Amino acid sequence: MPDDPGEAIPSELRVLLIQVRDAPEVAEHERASVQQVTGLDAAQIETLNLVNEPASWTSVERNDAVIIGGAGVHSAVNDDPFREDLETLIRRMIDERVPLFGSCYGHQFIARALGGSVIHDMSRAEVGAIEVTATDAAPDDPVFGPCPRTYTVLMGHQDRVDRLPDGAVELAFSATCRNQAFRIDGAPAWGSQFHSELTPERLLDRLRRYPQYTPEPGGFESIVRALRPTPEAREILRRFLSMVAPGGGWRGDG
Repeated sequence: MPDDPGEAIPSELRVLLIQVRDAPEVAEHERASVQQVTGLDAAQIETLNLVNEPASWTSVERNDAVIIGGAGVHSAVNDDPFREDLETLIRRMIDERVPLFGSCYGHQFIARALGGSVIHDMSRAEVGAIEVTATDAAPDDPVFGPCPRTYTVLMGHQDRVDRLPDGAVELAFSATCRNQAFRIDGAPAWGSQFHSELTPERLLDRLRRYPQYTPEPGGFESIVRALRPTPEAREILRRFLSMVAPGGGWRGDG
């Protein structure tokens, strides 16, 4: 359960977590992270790992909302075997107004699937606790609107969304990268480059598994020293799920 109860999420809500994880223990770490931050029960989360399972509309249909998580060694720039099927799934979710949230890789892949551009850019890679700034559009957004003008988030990326798709509204940026968060106008779909599902402790667990994201020398220790709580970011996923849950207020009109 989350440390702070925050937004209440109905017990009947069912969430599909789409994963791209080679290692079963990392897939489980991601699922547990989502559960911890959102306060969902384990039974409320169904997982679909595209590394060894086909993209399935049936899985989407039997859930109320979809979260697309990170990907570790996979990149939204590359053409993995599941790319076309996941793109088709995302476009159908947008067309049918299925509530959708992308985190890191998921954020990037949603942007690419809808016609945006994702690039590999080590010069703008970010890892650890990073400050982002809300755009002028953010206060009117139901998911990101309650966030303050600047707030701290947790990151670990080497790819970035270079260009948002048509119909996307930028909601946050950092000193290094634009397009840190967006929504799709007219659909219940959002993305964040940062890991809304992680706590600082779980970010460190993840970085131990993927040391290629940690700058050298002494990168890991410097990240540990710079870590700090991210209370505003931790509320984002919970607010998304509370809003799109049955009876939560989403009317499908923007």
